[in-house]
Amino acid sequence: QVQLVESGGGSVQTGDSLRLSCTESGRPFSPYSLAWFRQPPGKQREFVAAVGDLNIVTLYAESVKGRFTISRDNAQNAVYLQMNGLKTEDTAVYYCASEGDPFARPSQWSRDYEYWGQGTQVSVSS
Repeated sequence: QVQLVESGGGSVQTGDSLRLSCTESGRPFSPYSLAWFRQPPGKQREFVAAVGDLNIVTLYAESVKGRFTISRDNAQNAVYLQMNGLKTEDTAVYYCASEGDPFARPSQWSRDYEYWGQGTQVSVSS
């Protein structure tokens, strides 16, 4: 059974940084694509960033480009989201997601991801 566990969320102020981590277990980590999504309070889940195997391909939502960096460490079975210059609008529950198809490229669409973590809360205040 594939499991994803996120960590690293918290409460910070605008301009601060956080690093989210997500570890996967239950199957080989490589070469599945992984992604981060988030759900702001009262809104629908939205795409944040995605990464393919070996960090060769990455995708970002326009709202986080230049501030967030997604990366993976296949030796640690982990994917990370480094978030810099946090804004109040980044407040959300952040979810890690993993593809079910080993040949699928990174995607911005939640329907393409088969496995999901339980989420970690990020709160940014001014």
